[in-house]
Amino acid sequence: MALVPEAASSTDPRPSDDGGTHVDAPELRLFVMGLFFIFGGITSLNDVIIPKLKEMFTLNYTQAMLVQFCFFTAYLVIGIPGAKLVKKIGYMRGAVAGLLTMLVGCLLFIPASQNAIYELFLLALFVLASGVVIVQVVSNPLISLLGKPETAHSRLTFAQAFNSLGTTLFPLFGAALILGSIADVKAEDLSGAALDAYRVAESQAIVHGYLGIAAALAVVAAAVWLFRNRLKGERHEASAGLAGFDLLKRPRFGFGALCIFLYVGAEVSIGSLIINYLAQDRVLGQPEAVVGWMVFFYWGGAMVGRFIGSFLMYLRISPGKLLAFNAIGAIVLILISANSSGAAAAYSLLAIGLMNSIMFPTIFSLACERLGRRAADGSGIINVAIFGGAVVPVATGALADATGGNLALALGLPALCYAIIAAFGLYARRPAADEPAVVADSFA
Repeated sequence: MALVPEAASSTDPRPSDDGGTHVDAPELRLFVMGLFFIFGGITSLNDVIIPKLKEMFTLNYTQAMLVQFCFFTAYLVIGIPGAKLVKKIGYMRGAVAGLLTMLVGCLLFIPASQNAIYELFLLALFVLASGVVIVQVVSNPLISLLGKPETAHSRLTFAQAFNSLGTTLFPLFGAALILGSIADVKAEDLSGAALDAYRVAESQAIVHGYLGIAAALAVVAAAVWLFRNRLKGERHEASAGLAGFDLLKRPRFGFGALCIFLYVGAEVSIGSLIINYLAQDRVLGQPEAVVGWMVFFYWGGAMVGRFIGSFLMYLRISPGKLLAFNAIGAIVLILISANSSGAAAAYSLLAIGLMNSIMFPTIFSLACERLGRRAADGSGIINVAIFGGAVVPVATGALADATGGNLALALGLPALCYAIIAAFGLYARRPAADEPAVVADSFA
């Protein structure tokens, strides 16, 4: 991605030494951080919806994980087209397109509820996620652009902290609104017309929540539209190869894209199972409606960790080494939770959120170092890699079903993902400038 400067102003691009540019526009950073907050919060609501839909439609773990499969499949389907759209219409207009798509997804919960059909809920989630993908294609490279290249790691991690603020607050209120409405009657005890009526009534809480989000998205989209011309002289380089997939030939970027796939898969798998995991007799032995709010600690830990991680990287602590440390820490916490009970099992699992904190932004920035004018292509491919959030959770759910609902054993799959991420952290601990093969084509 390259921006071609026009008249000098606070939003004019300035060249950097990696073949790209940066823009001095602090006010736009606040806008981008707001986008991180929105799509983070909406994504984390899936953790609350899963136990709700699992009960309403009497699903097993594999079927319930189709919520994440449909949501994160949007990254595979929309990632590259989304990047092309953003390159065609620009960052700000791309953000508006993404926000409006999210609004349509929210409105689709209305027919899904009225017809009480699980597949319609999945369709609504896919459309909602498609808008999230477009907004994320805008946000990741834009926050890197809005400041000095040498502080990109710290800045992206700081912006991700606002993503975590959304993922922390949305489930807290979502659990009270959605799970709190679970009736004394259970879907498994009903059939026929009574079952359909129960599902329509119980899904109203979901509809009301997403209608509120739709109203907020309409306001934000209108506000962003007013700032659509703030980035002056915006230009994007045409993709080389098949939609920019030639970037995967770079070992650092290819390894990083794989780790995004695995990280999102591991994070989503754990987040999706937390409520059911805590409700087990071995752990807290409380109903989902009682323990649902505790997802707050998982995502809250990620939020706190991102502020801490941003500060540590600002102090020039190696992002790669910090990534490896956190990945190993996540594995240790999984082992503790799987081999303990009660509060120890509960809080060790929730503490994984703290370890997750810096992973996505650090993997992203390490993988995309020195992409320069190819930043939009890199962001699009990274968003495709987020498809891991569709694959790994379903595989984790299938493993849980195959072991008779043993969620502790199923956590072994996320642990394997973290092991590979730790290896990438050690591999990428050196700056990209030290890797001649990467620098040689950094201006391609």
